[in-house]
Amino acid sequence: MVKGRPIKSKIRQNIVEILHYLGEGYGYQVAKMYNEIFPSVTQRSVYYNLQKGILTKEISVHKIEEEKGDFSWGSMVEKKYYSLGKNAEPKGEKRVKEYLSTWKKERSPSRFTSFVDRWKSWR
Repeated sequence: MVKGRPIKSKIRQNIVEILHYLGEGYGYQVAKMYNEIFPSVTQRSVYYNLQKGILTKEISVHKIEEEKGDFSWGSMVEKKYYSLGKNAEPKGEKRVKEYLSTWKKERSPSRFTSFVDRWKSWR
């Protein structure tokens, strides 16, 4: 019998499913989506599984961006964007696909928003 924790994790597999349909996403975004689709877990658990996924090469760091703002801890935040790694095995979870299809529709700009953007460029 092998000692220690098992290598596979249901939480990490669910994160792989989210990244499969999302393409890339930062940690907080993935944690929020996870808790809306699957049974709730702590943010700490999602971040742990993102880091563990990097070690097992199921998840890779796509890019790191610094964002300026007025945060409680300072004026800068570092966002790590994650994507699927070479050892990822997404199964094509149906509820993740459905959730992300509605999420992308909600985030797409409406015709009115595109009109306002064009109007601002004319000024």
